Amino acid sequence: MKTSFLVWTILFPAFLYSAGSCSNAPLLEQTFISNASMEAPAFIACKAVSPLEIEFEFTTPVKLVSLNFDRPVEVESIIDGSQVKVTLKKRLAEGEAVTADILVEDEYRNTLNVLAPFTARNNRIPSIQLTEIRTEYSKPKVEFVEMKTLSRGNLGALRLFIASNGIDSPMFVFPSVEVQAGEYIVVHLRSIEEGLVNETGANLSVSAGTEAAPSGRDFWVPGSKKLLRKTDAVFLMDQDDKVLDALMLHKESDTVWKDGLAQAAELLGKQRAWRVASGTTPQPSDALLSDAATLTRTCSRNESIPDSDSTADWFITATSKATPGRLNTDKRYVAK
Repeated sequence: MKTSFLVWTILFPAFLYSAGSCSNAPLLEQTFISNASMEAPAFIACKAVSPLEIEFEFTTPVKLVSLNFDRPVEVESIIDGSQVKVTLKKRLAEGEAVTADILVEDEYRNTLNVLAPFTARNNRIPSIQLTEIRTEYSKPKVEFVEMKTLSRGNLGALRLFIASNGIDSPMFVFPSVEVQAGEYIVVHLRSIEEGLVNETGANLSVSAGTEAAPSGRDFWVPGSKKLLRKTDAVFLMDQDDKVLDALMLHKESDTVWKDGLAQAAELLGKQRAWRVASGTTPQPSDALLSDAATLTRTCSRNESIPDSDSTADWFITATSKATPGRLNTDKRYVAK
């Protein structure tokens, strides 16, 4: 007589965000094992392959038993197999963070229950450029990264990386926000005041805070830790890990990249997101010299020329000419 037993395994993984896909480490697993096969199916990954389609990948073919989401979602169809393909009746908001509760069963009646977070597909990320960066801090003025949209679209799942903090996790992930061409977007890198609001709607004047410009769309990174340095790489990436724009900074004393900067340089060089004088990987000498940057002298793009993905696009502004949320000045810092 066959017997069976129930094994419950609760996992508490370190959750690593992957835009447009589930974490490979599910938040919770529940496994039933029968004597017919002591090896239960395992969850590999999932991804939103389109605004209406989600794929869940397992080590063996499985049949979906139940599927629920953390919000009202209607399912149109399901195809079982090693990749369980789920088609929705209505698309999710671009870049929306969703968690799926999926229960599957293999041919031996082994079951696996996974809570899988994922990000809805966004095929409408606008053309966008980094335009101004402040590396210094003096309360209440904080470091910031400014960018400008060159086309209309949706910011959902767009990711901002700052290499000195590592390139495995983004510094900021944008929520689903409709934007028009020509908008300035400022990500303030500390939250040290009251009334700070991420401006996700049409009204760009709802956020308080020093330098929250009514002409720009403001977002705020929680905490008060320093996140941006004079030797650094800042870049924007979409859900497919494509770098959309970048800026590399270095100090005169830098001769080689250290720590995560070397990884960032290799990535940006490989994708040709930052041009080099020779070779394929940017060196410190290929980056914008940042020694002269201060609280009021920011690293600014020359918005009147075509983008060359190099230091030719950038300069250090003159003293007191920082312009978060507005068109950049043409006044440049000149060393005495």
